[in-house]
Amino acid sequence: MEINQNLSEKAQYDFSLVMQAVNGDQKAYAELMDRYRDAIYFMLLKMVNNPIDAEDMTIEAFGKAFKNIHQYTPNYAFSTWLFKIATNNCIDHIRKKRGNMVSIDQNEEETENAPLSIQSSSPDPEEDMIKKQKEILMRDVVTQLKPRYRHLIELRYFKEYSYEEIATEMDLPLGTVKAQLFRARELLFNILNSSRGYV
Repeated sequence: MEINQNLSEKAQYDFSLVMQAVNGDQKAYAELMDRYRDAIYFMLLKMVNNPIDAEDMTIEAFGKAFKNIHQYTPNYAFSTWLFKIATNNCIDHIRKKRGNMVSIDQNEEETENAPLSIQSSSPDPEEDMIKKQKEILMRDVVTQLKPRYRHLIELRYFKEYSYEEIATEMDLPLGTVKAQLFRARELLFNILNSSRGYV
């Protein structure tokens, strides 16, 4: 695949990294993530105004982009493609969240075009049961991970530690925690989507 000469120098460099990543170069993935992680995070933070959600969606955006990186074409900059994935993912998240929220101070006409911010205090019993079943399934899947990744997932998603708390608990640099959590989530995804188990 040839580099589009209309791309900026920065975008052409990104494309060369994409080509390396497609060929299995882990350092290229890491460099792409380093180049855009902060920009994606701050864009998502503006959209959801929640640092934890923004962090999780940043990782999800990179996860989706890297999983489908072979589909990227250099008709436009990699950053454009990546930001589009992150934006669409965030819009889906907001839509899902809106479905679980109610407004207490807006009339119906205002509610149509306004963000909803108060969560319903009465969870649906059926939803609660489904959530518990999913958690049991997830715990079972997590046991298939290597101990290092298993511990990270347990701290982040079962005990709800912040990245900083995990870094302190495991005596690791913050960047390492985020990178290893990204890898752990990728492995979980592979396990859930493959009967072959641990990859």
